[in-house]
Amino acid sequence: MLVSSKELFQLAQKNSFAIPATNFIDLDSARTYVETAEKCRKPIILAFAESHMDLISLEEAALIGKYLAQKSTTPVVLHLDHGETEEVIKKAIELGFSSVMIDASKDSIEENIRKTKRIVEYAHARNVVVEAEIGHVGSGVNYETPEETDSIYTEVADAIRFVEETSVDSLAVSIGTAHGFYKGVPKINFERLEEIRSSVSVPLVLHGGSSSGDENLEKCAVSGICKINIFTDFLTSGMKQIESGKPEDYIQLKALVNQGMKETLVHYFDVFHTEEVTN
Repeated sequence: MLVSSKELFQLAQKNSFAIPATNFIDLDSARTYVETAEKCRKPIILAFAESHMDLISLEEAALIGKYLAQKSTTPVVLHLDHGETEEVIKKAIELGFSSVMIDASKDSIEENIRKTKRIVEYAHARNVVVEAEIGHVGSGVNYETPEETDSIYTEVADAIRFVEETSVDSLAVSIGTAHGFYKGVPKINFERLEEIRSSVSVPLVLHGGSSSGDENLEKCAVSGICKINIFTDFLTSGMKQIESGKPEDYIQLKALVNQGMKETLVHYFDVFHTEEVTN
């Protein structure tokens, strides 16, 4: 079933677990995520990033996401990840995404607030929830971001002000993770997470979950983070399956990649303590 994240996040906050946000880039990855979630009877955030529009179009992503979500027996949120362009975010809403992210985290706090308020007003009028980010989750080296960028921690005062002035539904915070291939295991600032969690009422989100360490992510999940984004780990697991399985043709290759992604999602459902939700 295609749902909003609002009720799911309320349940996650109450019962101290997190929901995986899995970025899909084609039909196979999306179908693998949703079918795995359905077999596990767990909710999932099916995410499509604006930066992946060179792989499939926004319209294609909407068709794939809505079809899979609507026929699933478990809750599926179709989410636009890291929306940086107002036109793209509004188009995603029109196409049926149930959740969108406005990422203006590289801008000043004032400009971030201004941009986020515009999207919140537009989305809420159409019963769509909005995620935003303050602070900045840096990146490691991967195919999307060939250079490394530093993370900028979320300030507690900024978080309070941002939530009050934007009426955003969930907030992505920067506490030490990085997008892409992280070098080593990051040192998560759990003190900052607790300060933010106790200061704002909206659900908190963590980006850059891949390669951040199971112990770190489990602690985040039980300490106030309701949604954890994973992408690179799915790509890595798919490649490992290809290398070990030595496929003889394209069909075998796809099956191996899907198996790797499935195993990774099952693993993270366990790490995040994601609870069963069927309606």
